[in-house]
Amino acid sequence: MSALPESLAEIVEDFAAVEGQDKLQLLLEFSRELPPLPEHLAQDAMEPVPECQSPLFLSVDATDPARIQLYFSAPPEAPTTRGFASILAQGLDGLSAQEILDVPDDFYSALGLSDAVSPLRLRGMSAMLARIKRHLR
Repeated sequence: MSALPESLAEIVEDFAAVEGQDKLQLLLEFSRELPPLPEHLAQDAMEPVPECQSPLFLSVDATDPARIQLYFSAPPEAPTTRGFASILAQGLDGLSAQEILDVPDDFYSALGLSDAVSPLRLRGMSAMLARIKRHLR
């Protein structure tokens, strides 16, 4: 796997340091850290990601290609989806467009969640990253 941006690599290392159910606990912790939407952004103005098992909306602000801003909205009762969104928010927000485009599409496999989370849920995370990249191309 090509080199990940430092912020995302640290998250991958955090997941690599724990096993089994502790990975799910860490994902739950990330779900609680998903930043709220700024006041200027309404969920209905955001792009839905229907591949996610739970409602998820995202917005990519590429006004400054050197500093991309990412926004996600997912309901509190969807901790897996919120956790994935939070991983992407914490790992990619503020990076340049090129740094995000260089992230391997399957980086999430390095999180080691395939035994704990269904393939459908993992596909949702892949779809989030794909949509972000589509906005940046």
